[in-house]
Amino acid sequence: MQKAKGKSWFIVVILASLFLSACGGGGTAEPAQDGKSAGKVTVRFATWDSEENLSLQQQLIDKFNEAHPDINVSLEAYGSEYDTKIAAGMGAKDAPDVMYMWNYPTYKDALEPLDEYIGKEGAEFKNNYYETLWNYNSANGKILGLPVGYTTHVIYYNKDLFDKAGVPYPKGGWTWDDLQASAKKLNNPEESISGFAFSGKPDPYDFEMFLWGNGTAYVDKEGNLQGSVNSEKSIEVLTMFQNMLKEGYAITTEGSGSTEMKSGKVAMFSNGAWSIGSLKEAGINFGVVELPAFHDGSAVSIVSSSGISMSKDSKKKEAAWEFIKFWTSEEANKARIDYELPVLKSVVESEKLQQDERKQVFYNMLEQSQDYTPASYKVENWSEISDRLGLVFEQIFNPSTMTDPKAALDEAAQ
Repeated sequence: MQKAKGKSWFIVVILASLFLSACGGGGTAEPAQDGKSAGKVTVRFATWDSEENLSLQQQLIDKFNEAHPDINVSLEAYGSEYDTKIAAGMGAKDAPDVMYMWNYPTYKDALEPLDEYIGKEGAEFKNNYYETLWNYNSANGKILGLPVGYTTHVIYYNKDLFDKAGVPYPKGGWTWDDLQASAKKLNNPEESISGFAFSGKPDPYDFEMFLWGNGTAYVDKEGNLQGSVNSEKSIEVLTMFQNMLKEGYAITTEGSGSTEMKSGKVAMFSNGAWSIGSLKEAGINFGVVELPAFHDGSAVSIVSSSGISMSKDSKKKEAAWEFIKFWTSEEANKARIDYELPVLKSVVESEKLQQDERKQVFYNMLEQSQDYTPASYKVENWSEISDRLGLVFEQIFNPSTMTDPKAALDEAAQ
């Protein structure tokens, strides 16, 4: 899954402004021959993927085109300029008919609601997707994308370092106290080995999962920060992470901690499925386990989900829907299995992914994380809040400041 993770929310705000400004201009672009080419309906499909993934995508598109003589899907690869081109296309009323999507709160007004399309396919169609994923592919109570791929977060651990220190491997159902106890035993200053690593500038979108696990969140049901982001439970979470740094058995990193584990200097870190491939290539003997739980909470993960959406301005919606169904079909899920986690229960069952010692952990976390909605879906000014929280986290975790979590969170709540 090549989700546009890690993009600056500040940039997203700029793009959203570009989109709104362009909409005001009223520019239009008429499709040539009513969207038909040589007797076929041409469907434009935009992807953010690049390099080897594009070859696979084109192969799948060729299969679809061969099976649908009246439709021609044209692939448009935007790569790193994806958001810029999507926003500009939407503003000019010339967006692709079908497109990869992740930031539904920003683009929701330009996307076609898919509830009726899904309803016509029958209950079995929708029920084959993991329920948790619908929450991440919707906005304002409407489904705006079919899930394509996803990842939850887990704890990665270096088995060789655990073996060397004589520490038992972590198991599902463990707690943050268990993680800290193991990290202290694994910590070895003489060999520059740290027990645990986490980002010194964590993405606020991702970090909210730790608050969820302790029974709180950034905002309440009305979208208010006050009393939530600075609640006792929120302060407890940030204080725990800061104390791990103060006590010296954890470090902060610029990334997730994957680079440090590949160098053999970190025993544990948290991340999504993105780290599996690089750790394998580095020859690291690693395992994954569910996130720890708090005493009175549970192990909950944020979900990074990519979907496929339809432009509200598309003149070829029937053909676009046919392609969307194909792109999320069992055949396509299986074809992409090497670089993204399948979203269909039937594929997980047929490919025995629940028997895979690593991948099954991500599915366990997915089922445990149902009914949680990120703050970015609840508030209109998420980019502003995200920037504010980003600064707060940096102040709390920066070794030169180590700001008191309560003071920092109280200020953020203002």
